[in-house]
Amino acid sequence: MEIMMDFTPYIGLAVVLYAIRQTRRVSNRFIPIIAVLLGIGFSLWENGLNPDAVITGLKYALLGIGTVAGIKYFLEKKEKDTAQK
Repeated sequence: MEIMMDFTPYIGLAVVLYAIRQTRRVSNRFIPIIAVLLGIGFSLWENGLNPDAVITGLKYALLGIGTVAGIKYFLEKKEKDTAQK
């Protein structure tokens, strides 16, 4: 159960980032900046103001961005494979 609690913030951030990406109102080049701001903001809210909170926020942001990129490339590959058939 402890492992799930560790992954919950970054999964939530990944869902929010994916939703922002799908709206197409925000350029894709700003998604990492938004991820860093949201990740650090959540970590500061969760842990208070300390250096570890900033590092944790950056970790959330990087994991969230990686998850969104993984989903994006998976869906593009699946779409490409379907179009080739």
